[in-house]
Parts: sequence; structure tokens; C-alpha cells
Amino acid sequence: MTDEHEPIEHDLIRAGTVVDFEVVDTKVEPTAAGDDSHVRLTLQMPEDDVECFAFALVYVLGLLSFHDGRPRGYSGRFFEDNDEWRADDMLRHLEFQRGCLHFYADYVRGRCVKTTVEITSHGIVTVETVNRGEAALRWVDKLKGKNFLRAVE
Repeated sequence: MTDEHEPIEHDLIRAGTVVDFEVVDTKVEPTAAGDDSHVRLTLQMPEDDVECFAFALVYVLGLLSFHDGRPRGYSGRFFEDNDEWRADDMLRHLEFQRGCLHFYADYVRGRCVKTTVEITSHGIVTVETVNRGEAALRWVDKLKGKNFLRAVE
């Protein structure tokens, strides 16, 4: 049962981190300038889960992108180190396009997000990032439960 006084973001995180998906395709290419990466991931979630988990998955991917985002150039004027991703941040960048749930954020409060997430009604999830290195690969690994900490000898 959800506590009505708890922030909606907590519900979105809980739901977005239990989404079952498989990585179908991964492409990492250099950007046009050759100084960074363009990452495109194709994921497949169960079609029956789309209605329940699509918004939550978009929120969590946006959260991970925002958390990793750093200022670039002029955007540093707006960067706040302890800022948090909110549900309204997701909603401001969310649309329904060509039959798909579509999210794209460029810069959010000084952070270079440059992340696109698109989810079809059939459960095909496309995640694209530009100028974010290979961060999207780590986000997906985190959602799949991979551990990034190792014991030090």
C-alpha cells in the first residue's frame, strides 16, 4: 500500500527498479566530433508490463542520467551539486509521439542529460545518449542488479 504523504518519486523508483527487461542490442559509436560517444540501447520488456511500468522506467532512467550529468560550458552557471531529479522534471520532457511514450531531456538545471527514452506498446525500449560517454551501459547494468563494488585486497 502506498503512503499518500510519501513523495511520488519513491513509488516511481520502486516500480522502475523492478522492471524485467532484456538487452536486445547495444551500439556505441563516436560522436561526429569524435570526442565522445553516442550510445543506443534496445531493451525488451514484457508487453504486459508496459502499462504498469513504462512511466516508472522512464523516471528511473532520467534519474540515473540526471545524477551522472555534469555541466558543460555555459550550463555550469546553473549547476547545483546537491540537486535532485523530480517527477515534474520527467513530466516536462515526456510526450506521446507516433504511438510511443517519448522522453528527451537536453540540459536540466545545468546538467548535461542528453538522454532519449522511447517505449512502444509492445515493450520495446530505446535508450539513446549523446556526449555522455558510455554511462547508459552502467545505468542498465545497475537496473539489472550488477554489483559495481569489489573487495579490496
